[in-house]
Amino acid sequence: MELRHLRYFVAVAELRHFGRAAEHLHISQPPLSQQVRQLEKELGTPLLTRTTRRVELTEAGRAFYADAVAILADLDAARARVRALAEGWSGLLRVGFTGSASYRQLPQVARLKQTYLPDVELQMHSEMLTPAQEHALVERRLDVGVLRPPVRVPGVSTRSLSVEPLVLAVPAAHRLATAPAVRVTDLAGEVLLTYPGGARSVVGAEVDAALRRSGTAVARSHEVEQTSSMIALVAAGLGVALVPDSVRALTLDGVRYRPVDGVGTVELALAWRADDISPVTARFVDMLAEHLGGTAPAEEVA
Repeated sequence: MELRHLRYFVAVAELRHFGRAAEHLHISQPPLSQQVRQLEKELGTPLLTRTTRRVELTEAGRAFYADAVAILADLDAARARVRALAEGWSGLLRVGFTGSASYRQLPQVARLKQTYLPDVELQMHSEMLTPAQEHALVERRLDVGVLRPPVRVPGVSTRSLSVEPLVLAVPAAHRLATAPAVRVTDLAGEVLLTYPGGARSVVGAEVDAALRRSGTAVARSHEVEQTSSMIALVAAGLGVALVPDSVRALTLDGVRYRPVDGVGTVELALAWRADDISPVTARFVDMLAEHLGGTAPAEEVA
């Protein structure tokens, strides 16, 4: 039994006429009649009763028709699923987000995915520093990262999304919460909550650099990896923090955000394995780059 036998039989069963069925199938009538008779012979029972004017289904024909329609529908659905996977319209993606991107960009990504790629399944991992995402990409535990470049591991491509300034998060009752302007030097002597410095955090490294450039000495206290924990500590009055502007989307009672003069900017970028040939990865990266503002071409870190 071949699939064409099923399609021929279903066409005749639905149109109740060999001539109209042949026209619908774009074949001549004699081969159609021959193929249906071959199907009946293989099944060992008539499926149709034929008259000069009309074709009717036998009891066996009605039962076989239901099965044939279901089989063809399942086949069409399987073809559609494979085509969607091959073209990047469906599939599974594991996406990591640096902590400061978990509040503004993560919800944006979720909305964009639902609008443009509704059949793609996302596993989202938030509060991951860039080095953690780098290792997860290389070890194939992540497919796409939303991180702070530079990326220092080989075989990872990046695409810029945005550049944003650092802002100051302060307790609502702090002297700087209502200051008309804030400079880095205004932080002298303050208890500063920080991200890990050096290669562990791009933001932490930029904060260290801004303090060195301005010659500002601060009283450091807690070193915090998770942005949500850092802002919670600010709300509790344990110190102030310099964070990317996108963290403003994280609103907590008792926290105010202030722009700061004399502090640098940090970049946000997409990252993925350079050898990833998955169509869904390419389509997802292009979608985010288009709608989240990235225009720079991909660059591979050798």
